[in-house]
Amino acid sequence: MQKSVRYNEGHALYLAFLARKEGTKRGFLSKKTAEASRWHEKWFALYQNVLFYFEGEQSCRPAGMYLLEGCSCERTPAPPRAGAGPGGVRDALDKQYYFTVLFGHEGQKPLELRCEEEQDGKEWMEAIHQASYADILIEREVLMQKYIHLVQIVETEKIAANQLRHQLEDQDTEIERLKSEIVALNKTKERMRPYQSNQEDEDPDIKKIKKVQSFMRGWLCRRKWKTIVQDYICSPHAESMRKRNQIVFTMVEAESEYVHQLYILVNGFLRPLRMAASSKKPPISHDDVSSIFLNSETIMFLHEIFHQGLKARIANWPTLILADLFDILLPMLNIYQEFVRNHQYSLQVLANCKQNRDFDKLLKQYEANPACEGRMLETFLTYPMFQIPRYIITLHELLAHTPHEHVERKSLEFAKSKLEELSRVMHDEVSDTENIRKNLAIERMIVEGCDILLDTSQTFIRQGSLIQVPSVERGKLSKVRLGSLSLKKEGERQCFLFTKHFLICTRSSGGKLHLLKTGGVLSLIDCTLIEEPDASDDDSKGSGQVFGHLDFKIVVEPPDAASFTVVLLAPSRQEKAAWMSDISQCVDNIRCNGLMTIVFEENSKVTVPHMIKSDARLHKDDTDICFSKTLNSCKVPQIRYASVERLLERLTDLRFLSIDFLNTFLHTYRIFTTAAVVLGKLSDIYKRPFTSIPVRSLELFFATSQNNRGEHLVDGKSPRLCRKFSSPPPLAVSRTSSPVRARKLSLTSPLNSKIGALDLTTSSSPTTTTQSPAASPPPHTAVLESAPADRAGVEKLSPCRSPSTPRHLRYRQPGGQTADNAHCSVSPASAFAIATAAAGHGSPPGFNNTERTCDKEFIIRRTATNRVLNVLRHWVSKHAQDFELNNELKMNVLNLLEEVLRDPDLLPQERKATANILRALSQDDQDDIHLKLEDIIQMTDCMKAECFQSLSAMELAEQITLLDHIIFRSIPYEEFLGQGWMKLDKNERTPYIMKTSQHFNDMSNLVASQIMNYADVSSRANAIEKWVAVADICRCLHNYNGVLEITSALNRSAIYRLKKTWAKVSKQTKALMDKLQKTVSSEGRFKNLRETLKNCNPPAVPYLGMYLTDLAFIEEGTPNFTEEGLVNFSKMRMISHIIREIRQFQQTSYRIDHQPKVTQYLLDKDLIIDEDTLYELSLKIEPRLPA
Repeated sequence: MQKSVRYNEGHALYLAFLARKEGTKRGFLSKKTAEASRWHEKWFALYQNVLFYFEGEQSCRPAGMYLLEGCSCERTPAPPRAGAGPGGVRDALDKQYYFTVLFGHEGQKPLELRCEEEQDGKEWMEAIHQASYADILIEREVLMQKYIHLVQIVETEKIAANQLRHQLEDQDTEIERLKSEIVALNKTKERMRPYQSNQEDEDPDIKKIKKVQSFMRGWLCRRKWKTIVQDYICSPHAESMRKRNQIVFTMVEAESEYVHQLYILVNGFLRPLRMAASSKKPPISHDDVSSIFLNSETIMFLHEIFHQGLKARIANWPTLILADLFDILLPMLNIYQEFVRNHQYSLQVLANCKQNRDFDKLLKQYEANPACEGRMLETFLTYPMFQIPRYIITLHELLAHTPHEHVERKSLEFAKSKLEELSRVMHDEVSDTENIRKNLAIERMIVEGCDILLDTSQTFIRQGSLIQVPSVERGKLSKVRLGSLSLKKEGERQCFLFTKHFLICTRSSGGKLHLLKTGGVLSLIDCTLIEEPDASDDDSKGSGQVFGHLDFKIVVEPPDAASFTVVLLAPSRQEKAAWMSDISQCVDNIRCNGLMTIVFEENSKVTVPHMIKSDARLHKDDTDICFSKTLNSCKVPQIRYASVERLLERLTDLRFLSIDFLNTFLHTYRIFTTAAVVLGKLSDIYKRPFTSIPVRSLELFFATSQNNRGEHLVDGKSPRLCRKFSSPPPLAVSRTSSPVRARKLSLTSPLNSKIGALDLTTSSSPTTTTQSPAASPPPHTAVLESAPADRAGVEKLSPCRSPSTPRHLRYRQPGGQTADNAHCSVSPASAFAIATAAAGHGSPPGFNNTERTCDKEFIIRRTATNRVLNVLRHWVSKHAQDFELNNELKMNVLNLLEEVLRDPDLLPQERKATANILRALSQDDQDDIHLKLEDIIQMTDCMKAECFQSLSAMELAEQITLLDHIIFRSIPYEEFLGQGWMKLDKNERTPYIMKTSQHFNDMSNLVASQIMNYADVSSRANAIEKWVAVADICRCLHNYNGVLEITSALNRSAIYRLKKTWAKVSKQTKALMDKLQKTVSSEGRFKNLRETLKNCNPPAVPYLGMYLTDLAFIEEGTPNFTEEGLVNFSKMRMISHIIREIRQFQQTSYRIDHQPKVTQYLLDKDLIIDEDTLYELSLKIEPRLPA
């Protein structure tokens, strides 16, 4: 059914003209208006499936039109008339004929009509019914299903006919062979006739002897054959064949069960819901039915055919030929791609539909069917997800018991490989689709919508709450305290970081998100991140003291608007470091790509995207690497398997660096390598940057350069391949260590500029303003053109950028001269590097301007330095635990950074980034202001314990949340690798995970013990109600670990069996208890809890056991290395995804004040009663009833 149609005004007028002249039905009808519920007489004309109405019969222009396709028309009774009017008028109105046109589209109101005569009304209803094409649509759907079924049957019959044809040819060959054998036997028989005639004359005794001999030979042959058969029955081959047959029989039973499940899904849910969607008051729409069930009906038809084929083969047992059935099935299994790709979305649609009480009631009625055996609709929708892996496992078992010389061996191996390939494609599509759905989910949360999230290249990085500081004139921060409630409430922003954009939203009281009108969507290509305020800026000093150094700035310089600054506050220094690391990573990725694009544009025709496409090592499988079809954030295929060398090569490739690859690598590198190896590779790339680009890419890069120079570069014999060092400068870095020269730069974008000469003009000091004619630049000298004064002022205030080509270089031909001379032409990136290097520290020694302008090696070295610093910054800021536990690694990184600082060619922004990394790596844990569990225990040792009655539910919930988050936050991510919590030495390998588990058990025991301490029923019931209230407050605080601690205590057998106590508990508390249990239920792999965590904003405390179960499933299901010794990087990516989600909740702290009196009560081990004692108390309180 068509939902909408496009038309222009001329088309509509033409159709209206045809309707007036040749319409199926025309005449006057009264139309009811929706606003005043009045009836207006219009002249209607029906043409095909379009209904036009005019103001009068002579009107040429229609007043409106309706598309009747898919609608329904039914008669309605006359509406009741209010008020007392003349009797004749009421009778006339009652005799009129009323009918209504119902449209199938959601949101479109029905059309209410009436006419004077009943016959006329029936004719109109019949005409509208024919124009709706309802019968044709139903017939078309039935015919399409029959057509698909017949096509499948025809294909099956074609294959069967082809097989029969081959069998007939084989039988003809066999007949010819038998004929030749018969001819040979006849000839032998003719030769034996004389001998037989002589035998007739033999002696009778000799005949008896021969008869006995024949009997003995037969007996010996039968005995020997029996021995052969018995030996074969006991042989491994026969055992393998028996197992093979058993696998086949099991597969047939499993296929029969699967077809039965699909039958229940289609006939027990899909078709009844389709009928319900067509009712007058549909509880669900047809679109939602299609979204929930997808193509499950087609899947059922396919497997019914396959099941029939299996049963036919079983009928011909023991001859089991299955390969041809899989040959028929394989091309049709692609329909599973659509089902698997949209499975998660279908469950979300189902969950949303369940919010409708009518639908939920109807669904429970369907699930109560005895054929469902108590299973829910979600269970049936999940069955097709496991069918392809089940086929792969079955074929794997079949091949294990199929001899290599078996006739079906190759066909089964081919089917298994095709199914594995299909499974990989489905897995990759699910991963890609999940990223798109994540973006769409965020886009739906924003009221205004956000078109940039519809770009499939946008990859979600992180989200969280930050405080935006208001600003006043001249960009100075207003003096507000961080602790003020107004700033926290009015300035709180929900921020989303993607690979290309940064979104800042406000949250309304209803939970909806609204983009800021100014600065709501920041393009990262226009942004500069200021990590530390300048020392000379008094206002920055003040803001650092006021905000506790939790603020950071984003300077936005859009090309078509004035620049502005966004100042954000993070809840903690750890979260600030995480935000800045991710933002700078995205900005550097974009700018590094732009820089490399400019580098490869000047003399070579190969640009970066084409160079990547031409480099087969980035997308073609090899012996040491294997790719998937999913693209990462840099539009390069993701790595599935790879050697350690190839992973390190990808980490240091100067052309791109995917954020998801970097996160995955740094989270999991200790599984397949060591930190010393990674640091050694980074040091090697810094010292010899050209080794980071493959030889093939270097050949493309220098394709049109001088031959002798290119040969030196490729051979690695050029003296420029290694860095040149001068005497080391002092390590202290300050803005006044070298004279700052005023420099004005023109501000036009060079990212898409073409090749040409560059004008370089600098405003030098007054002592050097006069120049002799001999010192004037030649015609081909590159000079940088001056910019207007206002733009220069902006440039002076703007901070130093990362080594990439900015927008403010104008690239042109001076004086109309062409730059064909290779010694004088300068690329825009080279000129920018020169200008930026001189802008902060003058012209550094050891590398003159002529050498820079003519050599691309300078740009490559700058890019290599930027890449090394980028990786180190990400490593130090987000994985500081690696350096806290490994002092040798920390000293090696410090030495490398000091070596970078001694580089005479270092750009100012590189020097500043290096100093920031050094500062972050050198500082101790003095900045860690977070509470630790040990400190809390020490504070509560000398305090008097409080009792349960004196503590409020709010106090208990807040302190439980604080303790849970402190313990959850202290878990280092290294403990999530290798399933250490399941090993015998788990207390040594994962002490913090075990501490979290012990704290969970202690809290649950404390809740149960506190309830059982009361002797009377009313006190126990009140205690239960109070703990349920504490659990509900924990839910509001997003502490789902605390919710599970309390609900698991209430579900213990010692408390759950107290029927008299539970009878005293109010119904509201029981209903709240059921709601909390449903939220944290382990059903469906914690489906409800995962959905809740996905929709909540940090801070939050998830249930750690959910993530440990996921990690155990990944670890047990897939190995770390393949049979060829390659790293299973797909597994590393899945592990990293879980660790990133855990760390997202670890990094955002609660703003809850510590109350020692409450924490002492919660941590008091003397209040805990062991499990056996609890059950004995329960039996004393309420003894067992006699049987």
